[in-house]
Amino acid sequence: MLKELWIAACLCSLLGCASRPEVNPPPAPQSPPSLWQGRLSVRVQSDPPQAWAADFELSGTVQSGRLKLSGPLGIQLADLTWTPGVAQLSARGETRYYASLDELASQMNEHALPVEALFGWLNGRTQAVAGWDVQLEPGQRLMARRTEPLPTAELRLIWAPAERSAP
Repeated sequence: MLKELWIAACLCSLLGCASRPEVNPPPAPQSPPSLWQGRLSVRVQSDPPQAWAADFELSGTVQSGRLKLSGPLGIQLADLTWTPGVAQLSARGETRYYASLDELASQMNEHALPVEALFGWLNGRTQAVAGWDVQLEPGQRLMARRTEPLPTAELRLIWAPAERSAP
């Protein structure tokens, strides 16, 4: 039970620190996918070291989206949703509300991965993030290593754009 909350907390901490979006970004000629699914793993070189893995489904954008985490056999570990002005974390039968995804992440852990960069990485764009070394690998794989601040952490993702089911 605590493990599921810890997994959700770690992921939330990795999904914090979103940058403010442009006021009116120019429309892209072809929209990138807005639904991804795959597997992620996180290792934090703390004392004691921490590691966990989960299947994920991420949909939406930096401003409004949903992240579902599940464990073996499809057991739901956490469900995060966010829109401008509210972020919600549901895990272990409890739901908590926050003013933003940034606030949710800051409540979980002080070291976070920028959400905007994560969405860029999933779309195949290497975006520089202070304190992180990022490698996009063939086959929609990512290895991101946080070197600063300590403790160091490693995020690995394997993903594919997901097909939306017909209504």
